Amino acid sequence: QVQLVESGGGSVQAGGSLRLSCAASGGIFISNVMGWFRQAPGKERDFVSAITLSGGRTYYADSVQGRFTISRDNAKNTVYLQMNSMKPEDTAVYYCAAGYLSDSVVYSDRKYAYWGQGTQVTVSS
Repeated sequence: QVQLVESGGGSVQAGGSLRLSCAASGGIFISNVMGWFRQAPGKERDFVSAITLSGGRTYYADSVQGRFTISRDNAKNTVYLQMNSMKPEDTAVYYCAAGYLSDSVVYSDRKYAYWGQGTQVTVSS
């Protein structure tokens, strides 16, 4: 019913930038939080960033704090992830997620009901 469509992934050299987009469509969108997770080969899915759709409060993993910026455009049901000063450690499949959940659990992937297809981000050294 509800789908999250991601775009903006690709390859970049260390120190470069990428901007990911995630648009929700396909039905009634019941969500108060949207965020980003990533999964590197052989590792579990990790939290990257999240934003509340009402107040715009943002959350960041320590590993991306100061380098990544999340934002939203509620009129377009879209969230963005601006990634600057990228490092090889950022290489992963990035997933957009959405759900109705408490701010206290935005870090948990199990709390999100809707997921995008994932987009590959590769940072070369």
